[in-house]
Amino acid sequence: MTTTEQILCRAEALRAQFADLGGQVVNADVLQPAETLLDLYGEDIRARAYVTSDPLRGEIMLRPDFTVPVVQMHMETFAEPARYTYSGAVYRKQEHDASRANEYIQVGYEVFDGQDIAGADAEVFAAISKAVEGLPLRSATGDIGLLTAAISGLKTSDARKAALLRHLWRPRRFKSLLDRFCGRTPTPKFRTKLLAADDPFEGAWADISLRSRSEVNARIEALRDDAKTPAIGAEERDLLDAILGLQETLPNVMSALRDIAVDLPAIAGAVETLARRTEALASHGVDVNALRFEGSYGRTNMEYYDGFVFGFYSTVRADLPPIATGGRYDALTAQLGAGRAVPAVGAVIRPDLLLAVEEGL
Repeated sequence: MTTTEQILCRAEALRAQFADLGGQVVNADVLQPAETLLDLYGEDIRARAYVTSDPLRGEIMLRPDFTVPVVQMHMETFAEPARYTYSGAVYRKQEHDASRANEYIQVGYEVFDGQDIAGADAEVFAAISKAVEGLPLRSATGDIGLLTAAISGLKTSDARKAALLRHLWRPRRFKSLLDRFCGRTPTPKFRTKLLAADDPFEGAWADISLRSRSEVNARIEALRDDAKTPAIGAEERDLLDAILGLQETLPNVMSALRDIAVDLPAIAGAVETLARRTEALASHGVDVNALRFEGSYGRTNMEYYDGFVFGFYSTVRADLPPIATGGRYDALTAQLGAGRAVPAVGAVIRPDLLLAVEEGL
């Protein structure tokens, strides 16, 4: 049975390993301002974090991860390139699975380097690969930047593209929207009736729930504009489905994506970024011929990642969460840096899960 002492010992060893790569050891307060995280993720974060109120600091939450406070710390200095490593407890509510820990140790490695983005991606992936070397794990990679490029290149309205991008991390909602925008599902009858009405507010109160009449009217006008927008073509939908459905080794994926880019040129830049990253991974000793790429990877639990994403999973304990996850989060640095972005990529690893895999051998 794994003990707390063993977990802490492994965490210290992992952090020392990342420090040897140049990571400056940093820490972050256990209590974090809730306002920052709510601004980033919206009210959804309340379902995953422990939130309370302090008479002096206002609303605060137990640290749900290290990435946000580390980015905030870095953005105060703008030192570049920079590397950081850390270890400590994070806290996550587990509403649907009582068997999963709501407090666990996390060790991370973050790289802020805009001089060689592909190289930084490869460096972080290789660092995690080295940390889990010899264990029965499988890796998965993806690229959120490829998906956003494909959506941004669709021949449809900016409003529809914005809606799809906003719900990219909610696959069911994304599919529902895409089906509607492609004309695969009919417009709900209540919406058709509402938009056809001369006065949608007839018989309504002055204000509707928490929305003012002007806010509701703006939403109705937006829906009317959307109803006039032509459906996304079947060919574009098929190309997007092809990207989302990719599950192959990197060389085969590169070949498929170059074919897709002929008909969807908007992804050409993202495809070349993936090619440079593949070369960088190979230069770091990663066997890219065996490395898996999944078109939909990273869409369910990596909401602030906007480029390269990856994870490591046990092949002997399918019940375990990811042993390690990581990715690029340039957009997050822009949000926390008042518009000034610093290319950044990082990853976290759970020493308790590493020990659990080792126990199962």
